[in-house]
Amino acid sequence: MTDDGRATFTEFVVGSSGALHRTALLLTGDPHIAHDLLQEALLKAWGAWDRVTEQPVAYVRTILVREFISSRRRRWHGEHPTEHLPEQHGTTGSVGPVGPSTGGTDPETRLALAAAVRALPPQQRAVVVLLYFHDLTEADTARTLGIAVGTVKSHHARALEALRISSDLADDAVPADDRGK
Repeated sequence: MTDDGRATFTEFVVGSSGALHRTALLLTGDPHIAHDLLQEALLKAWGAWDRVTEQPVAYVRTILVREFISSRRRRWHGEHPTEHLPEQHGTTGSVGPVGPSTGGTDPETRLALAAAVRALPPQQRAVVVLLYFHDLTEADTARTLGIAVGTVKSHHARALEALRISSDLADDAVPADDRGK
């Protein structure tokens, strides 16, 4: 890689890491795993950086999402279901569990939505993150995931159905003042 390529990549990482980390956080639900996932994606992008000519954020986001889905298929993560979540220290900041603070949304509602999205299977979760957080079209989402548009629509429909019946989003789980917004 040329010195110009290294400088361009460094500028890209400095300018885009925050948004890419938020995407990884939405996908994984864990800031540490999200950081590792982002590092893996950036490492793969580094190796191909000379070939990246257009839309580097979309290119790296594609690597990130595909790496998330493939890593979920091939590795056991040692997850054990528990009734109560352990305390997570150091995860506060301006970015909530479901993206940038929206100001009008109650933190309890954001936490309930994040829990419901985390319960989705990896491909459905990726489709929801790309469609709603990144505001991609179904065609762009399909291209990012390397699947057909019809598959995106199918995953989207299944994800919405799962969210509709999610116990995390039940009427008694969401504060009354946030319903209907």
